[in-house]
Amino acid sequence: MQKVDYIIQADYVLPMDDRLTVIHDGAVAVKGTNILEVGTSKEILNKYTSDSILRREESVVFPGLMNTHTHAAMVYFRGMADDLPLKEWLENHIWPAENKWLGPDFISDSVGLACLEMLKGGVTAYNDMYFYGDAAGKATKRMGMRAVLGVGILDFPSKSAGTIDEYFANAESFIKGWKGDSLITPCIAPHALYTCGPETLKRARHVADTYDIPIHIHLSETRWEVEEITNKYHMTPVEYLDSLGFLDKKVLAAHCVWLTDHEIQILAQRGVGVSHCIESNLKLASGIAPVVKMLNAGVKVTFGTDGAASNNDLNILSEMSTAAKLHKAVSGDPTALNAQTALLMATRWGAEVLGLGEVTGSLEKGKAADLIIVNLKKPHLTPIYNIYSHIVYSMRPSDIEMVMVDGKLVVNDGELLTADESEILSKAKNWSKKILEDCG
Repeated sequence: MQKVDYIIQADYVLPMDDRLTVIHDGAVAVKGTNILEVGTSKEILNKYTSDSILRREESVVFPGLMNTHTHAAMVYFRGMADDLPLKEWLENHIWPAENKWLGPDFISDSVGLACLEMLKGGVTAYNDMYFYGDAAGKATKRMGMRAVLGVGILDFPSKSAGTIDEYFANAESFIKGWKGDSLITPCIAPHALYTCGPETLKRARHVADTYDIPIHIHLSETRWEVEEITNKYHMTPVEYLDSLGFLDKKVLAAHCVWLTDHEIQILAQRGVGVSHCIESNLKLASGIAPVVKMLNAGVKVTFGTDGAASNNDLNILSEMSTAAKLHKAVSGDPTALNAQTALLMATRWGAEVLGLGEVTGSLEKGKAADLIIVNLKKPHLTPIYNIYSHIVYSMRPSDIEMVMVDGKLVVNDGELLTADESEILSKAKNWSKKILEDCG
């Protein structure tokens, strides 16, 4: 009998492996940061022993969810400028607020709130695009969460940098300081084609190649953006990026709402990952991404929330449910984007498009123990005929009882273990008072 740190048992274990296996009365053996084995309870208990056997009556265990596109610190702008078109929302409200308030303390406190919300919603890793990466990285590590943190790049001054050279100097400093960290993966994030010119995009591509890191960019989010780029470069946005040699499997493109069939083929050929942010796109009336076409072409589509200023939450369970149902309606096909595919997009594929597929995203031997236990003993989860269906169409963040990241319990019985939740909420209220007073 081998001694392990944890044995986690549940009525259902979903490894999210290639066969989309469902293990009834399953268990996961965890030692250190990693998973040693996944199998039936009988198999695991015959081989392993532990002082910490976590068993929840009527429960399911599956990999932690991946939020592949967000701006975590924007939780402090949640609900500040709702019901506006993207361009007006961004230029007249969000950018001025950022120029007024952004700084290391703001980022540290707001990222703490974002991580609290995501962890309690079963998200164990997120992909970010924002500023002051050191503050975000430290806050995320304190919370015990995994993240790919993209340093934002723009062609115009902001609170974080005055020149393009300063943006890139900040990015390289952050990359060198965090590369190799167990939880934080540095990334470079040129904001979009309408905020970054060709030389900036090529420079970002060079940095990604030099340091072997991911690239995170907004792409074809609005009809206005597509018209702007097409008029300027006489190519569609994807064609334009491809002409620059920008696209490959390192790239995670957020939104991808307004794509032609030819652009979808380019994304598939180049291995570009896509983050589908359906609720933000709906709220900003940006449109509905051709997800079914992308999936059929072989593009790996995943789920992102976008920032809480445009969503207004960081709930990947909700993104899954909305997307799976909406794409059935718009395609006229009730079999489109089924529950198994939706959960795959939210877990294993999410890790793979971020370059973390060898680390997380599924429950397999040798991978990090990033997982969640969900209480199924709820009226809205009863009775059970198909566990995948319940997760995608019925489950809520409040059903999640335990969250483990890198072999460490960060949420237990619904309570955060890594920080003081009341302190995080108190800081958020104090910041909101300052922001509200400034707005008059």
